[in-house]
Amino acid sequence: MSITCIDPATIDARLAAIGRQPFRARFHLRPPEREFVAQRGMAVVRAHARDLIARRLAPAWPVKDGKQTPWGGHPVFRAQHATGTCCRSCLQRTHGIRKGHDLTPAEFDYVITVVCRWVALECGADQSAHCEA
Repeated sequence: MSITCIDPATIDARLAAIGRQPFRARFHLRPPEREFVAQRGMAVVRAHARDLIARRLAPAWPVKDGKQTPWGGHPVFRAQHATGTCCRSCLQRTHGIRKGHDLTPAEFDYVITVVCRWVALECGADQSAHCEA
């Protein structure tokens, strides 16, 4: 997949389509994860997403691929399962970003945008700096 521009309308449409998948639709932020966003804000969530994605998803062959993303405990983890960015197989199947290569800077930015947009929408923040708990 060649990602050159991250259009918000395209991201929202993609998230809406993913959200109609029964497995992905089950995921929502739980109260502790909402509280995390409310207390720390989306800037911190974005910084954590960059770090977690860089270590757990961006390498061509992530350690424990397919099992590297916990089911919860951090809003980014919930978002990854909800958006199909939890492992390289899901990333390929859901977003067309093939396995076996390090994520390009554009692909990396796309994943971060998808994850953070989902968190913001879950919080009803629509990309604002905080989430109502």
